[in-house]
Amino acid sequence: MAVLMVAALTPLSGVPASARSTGAAGTAAAADRVLRVYNNNIENLVVNNSDGTCTRISGPDHLTSMLVDDTGATGTAGVAAPDLLIVQQVRGTGQAEAYADQLSAKFGYPAGSYSAIVVWSDPEPWGSTHKCSSQTLGDLKKKQTNAIIWNTRTLSLASGDVSKYWSAGWLKPGTAYGGGAGCTLYKPPNSDPDTTDYYKWKRTSAIAARFTIKATGTSVFAATMHLPQENRQNACAGDGITGIAGSGINIGADATSLLNASTIRIVGIDANRTGIAASTLNGFGMTGYGSAATSGSSKIDYLFVKGAVRSSPIGHTVTGTKSNHLALYGFIDY
Repeated sequence: MAVLMVAALTPLSGVPASARSTGAAGTAAAADRVLRVYNNNIENLVVNNSDGTCTRISGPDHLTSMLVDDTGATGTAGVAAPDLLIVQQVRGTGQAEAYADQLSAKFGYPAGSYSAIVVWSDPEPWGSTHKCSSQTLGDLKKKQTNAIIWNTRTLSLASGDVSKYWSAGWLKPGTAYGGGAGCTLYKPPNSDPDTTDYYKWKRTSAIAARFTIKATGTSVFAATMHLPQENRQNACAGDGITGIAGSGINIGADATSLLNASTIRIVGIDANRTGIAASTLNGFGMTGYGSAATSGSSKIDYLFVKGAVRSSPIGHTVTGTKSNHLALYGFIDY
């Protein structure tokens, strides 16, 4: 059973009046009516370098490298507070909460102004070095799960509007594949059986939530996903299926119910697969944004949105993100 952490569903109760939506920041947010959304695999805030070394990145440095203004530039006075950060590969509740508080501090907000939904609160470690020559840094990447960070100043979340987690699919090495044949859910007893990788499947557990924009009552669906590396060669979304449009992407039943009840819809995903078309989620009214490579020379990260997404001078892809994955973003008018 997944341990779901939803922090501070009614966080504004303890926030000073000067920091609530009647303040200057809240007035500005109401005036421009834009939902600022980002997606990034933050790699546990540890970057793998080409020489086998790894570099630890602080949360504030990562945020500075990822958040952009309306021209797509980072580090300027025009960078506004985001509403949703869809992230993959965090260590659990502790890292997600710390990252959320660092985001609050970056914009001068009280701690707790950003909250986190985390699939697994404290996932078991797996693997060995994680390709870091320093064992200490490699150990920081052994626990992996996925999260959604949200701005409690602009969004509300009801306790019943968080989906159950759902599992990815995969083709176990050595299994024959053909149009989905051989695919299975990537969780016990089908996940890696050896002691080194037994808990690796938890890095691919997905989750979603349905938020409400406080200023307008507009409903917003957001999901975070991370598919297994095996998806690159063989698309699998579950038992005998290739997923939506043969992409390996699947949306769980509870999540689909929340999605269907939402006006704005957002899916952020590290699919570990190239060539997924922008039209893949058209059946849900969603379009993919960002066509540039996100991991080395490969485009494996995707941001799908149903909503009025503003054009991006940098193609919705943030070059220079301090992760092995470049961040994607979408500013959505509502």
